[in-house]
Amino acid sequence: MIVTKIGFDGHDRGSRVIAACLRDAGMEVIYTPPWQEIPTVVKLALEEDADVIGISSLATDHLIVPQLMAALREAGLGDVQVIVGGIVPHKDEGVLLESGVARVFHPGTSLDEVVEHVKALTTKRRELQGAQA
Repeated sequence: MIVTKIGFDGHDRGSRVIAACLRDAGMEVIYTPPWQEIPTVVKLALEEDADVIGISSLATDHLIVPQLMAALREAGLGDVQVIVGGIVPHKDEGVLLESGVARVFHPGTSLDEVVEHVKALTTKRRELQGAQA
């Protein structure tokens, strides 16, 4: 799993909490500092064979996630599951889901719910890979 922030939002407290929580749950987590560019995230996902990418947004950086989704598909990584967490207005959630985002987590979501959902998405991706093999 990759936990990252794309765009210009540097508030990374929430993403650090999620990364630590997922590590504590036994997952391999690659945490990047803020201000990542989309090509860098795609390259990292390819190099690390990531099952899930978690994007944290506390500003409006979630609006560039559809560009990330397109870049992942273009790189042959359309099966990588992407989740978004943070401050995402409900009016923007549909745009993210339509672009292929698997789930949007809002403030107040329990850490247990995030862990269980990430585990399920990891299983889903690995099943997709097995079916394609």
